[in-house]
Amino acid sequence: MIKSLLMILMACILTNNYVLSKFLGICPFLGVSKKLDSAVGMGAAVTFVMLMATAVTWPIQMFILNKFGIGYLQTIVFILVIASLVQLVEMTLKKFMPPLYNSLGVFLPLITTNCAVLGVAINNINDGYNYLESLISSLGAGIGFLLAMVLFAGLREKMETNKGIPACFQGIPVTLLAASVLAMAFMGFSGVVDGIFA
Repeated sequence: MIKSLLMILMACILTNNYVLSKFLGICPFLGVSKKLDSAVGMGAAVTFVMLMATAVTWPIQMFILNKFGIGYLQTIVFILVIASLVQLVEMTLKKFMPPLYNSLGVFLPLITTNCAVLGVAINNINDGYNYLESLISSLGAGIGFLLAMVLFAGLREKMETNKGIPACFQGIPVTLLAASVLAMAFMGFSGVVDGIFA
């Protein structure tokens, strides 16, 4: 049991990273990763929302939508739950962490439309995970999102000070190139998780 939970966690962090492998959550990944502190804040906020969304949506799916045969409402119900949770996070940050709230700016309410959060909630159902496995999967997806954000923010801060980038590559082109190289680096973990827990 512990072994399978660890495998789910590590797979979601490294090999099935929602940003670098499934390409979900690209908007905040590219938009908020200019500064390390805002990247950490966004990663932590997304991780919290992913965990809370799964904690709420899994029982709703199993005990309400499936029970009454209205599973076709899954996407709408999940989006409403996620939007409510994001509002909770936004109010909390505004009250207790105003600098972080201001640095995240418009990207904080955009967590509502972050497809990674919705993707995690739906994939946990589609993969047939039980409640605990769903929570572990969401935690791993959140940590993977945070890891990708922090690594990419570090790369972008280094690129900002690099004067050797040709003019035609400065700005968006070098950012997308760096993101693709980071994604390829994470592909190197493909057999590692299976090898460790085999």
